Amino acid sequence: MMSENIEYAEEIITKWDVDATTIPPLFTQENRKEAKKFVKSVTDLQSAMKFYVKENPSSEMIIRAQNLMQSAMKRLEKEFHSILKTNTKTILHPESVSLRLSNYRASTSTTSSRTSFSDFDNEASSSEDENEVPEVSEVVMTDLKVIADCMINSGYGKECVRIYKIIRKSIIDETLYYLGVENVSSSQFQKMGWDVLEGKVKKWLTAVKTAVKTLFHGERILCDHVFSASDSIRESCFAEISRDNALTLLGFAENLAKCKKILSPEKMFRFLDIYDAISELWVDIEIIFSFDSLSVVKSQAVTSLLKLGEAVRTMLSQFESAIEKDSPKTTVPGGGIHPLTRYVMNYLVFLADYSGTLADIVADWPVPVHAPLPVSYFSSPTSEDGVSDYSPASAIAVRLAWIILMLLCKLDGKAGLYKDHVAHSYLFLANNLNYVVSKVKSSNLMLLMGSDWISQRESKVKQYSTKYERVGWAKVLTSLPDDPTAEISFPEMREAFRKFNSGFEEAYRIQSSWVIPDSKLRDQIRVSLSKKIVPAYREFYEKHRNGIRDESIVRFAPEDWENYLSDLFYENCEGFGSSRATSYRISSPSVSH
Repeated sequence: MMSENIEYAEEIITKWDVDATTIPPLFTQENRKEAKKFVKSVTDLQSAMKFYVKENPSSEMIIRAQNLMQSAMKRLEKEFHSILKTNTKTILHPESVSLRLSNYRASTSTTSSRTSFSDFDNEASSSEDENEVPEVSEVVMTDLKVIADCMINSGYGKECVRIYKIIRKSIIDETLYYLGVENVSSSQFQKMGWDVLEGKVKKWLTAVKTAVKTLFHGERILCDHVFSASDSIRESCFAEISRDNALTLLGFAENLAKCKKILSPEKMFRFLDIYDAISELWVDIEIIFSFDSLSVVKSQAVTSLLKLGEAVRTMLSQFESAIEKDSPKTTVPGGGIHPLTRYVMNYLVFLADYSGTLADIVADWPVPVHAPLPVSYFSSPTSEDGVSDYSPASAIAVRLAWIILMLLCKLDGKAGLYKDHVAHSYLFLANNLNYVVSKVKSSNLMLLMGSDWISQRESKVKQYSTKYERVGWAKVLTSLPDDPTAEISFPEMREAFRKFNSGFEEAYRIQSSWVIPDSKLRDQIRVSLSKKIVPAYREFYEKHRNGIRDESIVRFAPEDWENYLSDLFYENCEGFGSSRATSYRISSPSVSH
């Protein structure tokens, strides 16, 4: 029977001799039955060889079988190469393979070093949607597996693996090249301008997800399927194909983070983008590069995250230092929003969008103060001693709260520079703190700071506004009698009107260039001032206006006063020349026009 096996194998193998001319490919739809016969003949030939080696080692049948086996392996080697090469950019492109098994599940059994992706044959046979996977893709991948199994079992695994590695590695190399992934060292980064670097970062951010989830993922699936007969072969094969390129891809982040010259607060967001990208891909990286021989790839991902974290902390420290070193002598006209306030809060708004990432980075990095933030400032979970708990979950919230506190302390110092009028200082503080609160409420900062924090700051804005009103309009508020309708003498009444006119004109003149950029706060202060002054003045005016015929004494009707008040606090307000007050002019030489 063994002799018959060799004769049968010789008939099939010779028919498909690789050296013969005009022999078509064996693994095609037309020759599917022939291919099956060919593989079976190799199996039978192998059985015959084992028999003769055991029973009659000197038999000529062994030499005959060996020659046939070599011929058969040449044919399978050629078929394997042809299938890989022909389908490389279509069916066997990693993207196609990855999409084919996009819902794979990885087995992470602790009892085995093998991690296998979804079994291709099982998925192919159980697919409910015939259109989901073209049949030809199943056939091609199955053919490769059949050939690989046959060559490995026949002792020709090295030849099969050599072809596979050469062709598949070229696909990885070429795809990463077109994705824009480069092997750039930290020293090379040091020589590049930020515009060039940022362009490379953008390309990398676009490429990394595709590279991991599609390119390496698809390649791992294909490799696992083709060489499923041997754990050691599929590991060594995938490792050699992917290791260097994966290290180049993930090493980009580490090399960039080592580039000290580009570490500045404005660049932080790009570093956070990179950190985000690697973090989001970590589970995929762990599964795809699960082999022990590829632990270096996972180590590179971890190292890159650590270096990026260090870079972010450095830039965050620079940001805090810039706030501390900001010149205390800078002010803004009219007590408006200080550029430092805008810069810091806009920066923090962007940072809040990365709160999850930052929480990881600053979890074990306490704020640079000697004591935790007081509960009165930051409404986070508190410990028994009445100070904020510093836990990883609240680390970023505490950090941002600390930065805002630094800003507010700086603003307190700047408020003292408005020496023309104390009320100017209070208006400046109200404007800037209100801007801070508005930015927090309209961004993700609200989730970090909490409603209690916002309520406390809003109350503080109200306090500043009240102090501004009391100091800025003191002469007006105290000019009228406590009871506006009480009977008083003519001289007392005239003096009251005189003080009111003088106080109002002085306040208007001084504050004509002051601003309240926020329309809501502007309306609140106007309404508050109107309620404090207009009703009392109207009562006093109605009570005594008929007793005075001299217009120089009664200069304002209550309606006039409200119109003048509505003209205040606009940005770039030019006082009485503004369109809102053209019909209401104070004819006093003490008032600036």
